[in-house]
Amino acid sequence: MADEVLYEVRDSVAWITLNRPEARNALNKAARDGVRDAFVRFNGDANAAVAVLTGAGDKAFCAGGDLKEMSDTSLKIPPRDHMVYLGRTLKVDKPVIAAINGLAYAGGFLLAQQVDLVVAADHARFAITEAKVGRGSPWAAPLSWLMPPRVAMEMLMTGDPISAQRAYELGLVNKVVPAEDLVAETQKLASAIAGNAPLSVQAAKAMLYASAEMGWTAALDTGDRIYERVYLSEDGQEGPRAFKEKRKPVWQGK
Repeated sequence: MADEVLYEVRDSVAWITLNRPEARNALNKAARDGVRDAFVRFNGDANAAVAVLTGAGDKAFCAGGDLKEMSDTSLKIPPRDHMVYLGRTLKVDKPVIAAINGLAYAGGFLLAQQVDLVVAADHARFAITEAKVGRGSPWAAPLSWLMPPRVAMEMLMTGDPISAQRAYELGLVNKVVPAEDLVAETQKLASAIAGNAPLSVQAAKAMLYASAEMGWTAALDTGDRIYERVYLSEDGQEGPRAFKEKRKPVWQGK
């Protein structure tokens, strides 16, 4: 894995850190490859139940693509594998949280968009800035599922940032915390999820994303199908048994 991206497991939580603070954690090729490699590693890491994606420093989560690199390479239409897109170019069943430690612009916004939960420092800012530099943001197509369409339209057309508090009010962010508490609060949230039955957690993620493309009845039927594995699992019996025996459940993930 490139030095531009760090990977560390803390109490069942894998912290994936963009490590280019001098460039506002912009995504050059090494960083893009590093993010992809980190999530591949997370997929296979039995010691990590939840991942947290964040940026080094306190100025930027990620400023987006490296415009200097784009200019040097005369990048036109980015290939499909130009950058990892969770759920599209790489399947990640386990939950992923973004800890937004500063600005999340363009490709940085994309990273925040594709995770499952977002915790933001109170000074964080979110923007889709491609219109300001003549680039495209086709990846923003699912935004109308995450926020009101007219707000998404304004962000795409103006390129102007919104505050962490505004993002919270729109439902784009789960929690806004003081900057000095970001790591601790995100670890707390991740640990709470990691302590739950892994198959139940993963089924919840799968069901909600699947339902985004379905009508009411189809979504309910899909939920039944996805959760069938949970009900039939060993963990599906362990939970009620542990409750009856007044002890903490021991999850097997099977």
